[in-house]
Amino acid sequence: MKVDQRKKAEYFRTGDKLKNQLVNIEKDKNFLLFNKKNEFRTEYCTLEELEHKLSKNRKEEKAKIQQKLARMYNNVRGFQRQLKDVKPTPEFVDKLREMMEETEMAINAFKEEQRPIYEDLMREEKSATNELNAMERKMERWALDTSSMGKIVKEGLLPLEKDVQSHLPKEVLELERFLQQTGGKQGGWDEYDHQIFLKIFTKHKRKPSYMEEALDYLSDRTRENIQQHEKWYQEFQVLEARKKESIQKWKLKKQEERENVLAQKENPEQSLSAVHQLHREEAQKQKAKEERKKRLAELEAWKRQKAIEHAMKQATQLQEEEEKEKKKQWERQRQFQIKLLLENYNRQKKAEEELLRFEKEKKEEAEREERKKIAAEEILKFQERDLHKLELKIQEKQAKEDEKTEKEKRLSKLREKVEINVTRDPYRLYRPTKVWEERIKEIGPEGSGPLLHIPHKAVPSWRQGL
Repeated sequence: MKVDQRKKAEYFRTGDKLKNQLVNIEKDKNFLLFNKKNEFRTEYCTLEELEHKLSKNRKEEKAKIQQKLARMYNNVRGFQRQLKDVKPTPEFVDKLREMMEETEMAINAFKEEQRPIYEDLMREEKSATNELNAMERKMERWALDTSSMGKIVKEGLLPLEKDVQSHLPKEVLELERFLQQTGGKQGGWDEYDHQIFLKIFTKHKRKPSYMEEALDYLSDRTRENIQQHEKWYQEFQVLEARKKESIQKWKLKKQEERENVLAQKENPEQSLSAVHQLHREEAQKQKAKEERKKRLAELEAWKRQKAIEHAMKQATQLQEEEEKEKKKQWERQRQFQIKLLLENYNRQKKAEEELLRFEKEKKEEAEREERKKIAAEEILKFQERDLHKLELKIQEKQAKEDEKTEKEKRLSKLREKVEINVTRDPYRLYRPTKVWEERIKEIGPEGSGPLLHIPHKAVPSWRQGL
């Protein structure tokens, strides 16, 4: 639970951060592009209109999605409220099942509806990213070597002089004329786009499957542009192959003529035989040429046959892929049906478990009520017993208090009988006591003489004389 909460908090923090970055980027964009003092204001008006249109569409789409999400949220909340007051009746279970199926169908429909939209957005994002990367690489290439790029683009566009044209083979002139008419050795494209086209074209081995990847990497080119460039490149390769073949033939011919001239100069007697030999060689060359044409025709027929076989193979492959896709679709549908069945089974099982749990809770509740009732009765008995004991203690205490009161009454009556009232006389302390007065009384004639002997205690012998 704590891990899910942390992930949820991290997700919301990332969303807020991206939202703030988007707001800052939009402010910078509006300041730079849509500022009225900008000198390119007229060119940016179209961008501003497009921006307003896209913002409006985005807000409308956001409002629609929020309405759908609110509807699904209300369905889920209603289902949760129903679960708080569960009733063990078949009607209630059917109602819960209907609510669950309705909520699940709404969620699945929303997912299926949003999936192609998100896939299109992801493709557009990928295409836009590739386009931006291509433009950045182009700008870097322009900044590094502008002059060399200009030379490469203009290469092959200069017209040939007439005296040079007269000495060149027909195939060479055809290739030069083709390059002049179509924009050079890159077919009118810049070198960067042409190199990307060649890389992708050779990577897919000239198959039509290269088109999608080429559209991703050459985002500023349309499908028709790429197809036209492909046709141009194929024709360019054919003309270049013919040019190479004609140059090779021209070199061989020049070499033979040079050898014949040298042979005539060294041995003039055999010139006649050399002429006959030359005629024979010409005949052989003509025959070889015809055989070569025949082989080329056979090769062209073989290529057409292979192309037809390749097309049939591709058609068969496409058909097999379609069948595989249909099987996959059928398998997905079957898995979806199995998933629905499993979900229905799980829902039924959960409903049964809920009923069992509800019955168990009811039984436990009844047992708790019974125990509460028994406990209340026992408590009432204990309270009555305690109340009786308390009453006995109160009676005992009251009896003791009554006894104490009676005792106090008796003592007070006794005190009233023997009560002594003495007045306060502070001079009484200085008066002699009765005993002293008796001692100082005068004694009669017998006791009027002086007291000669006062008796003392006996003195020990060892103290006598001290």
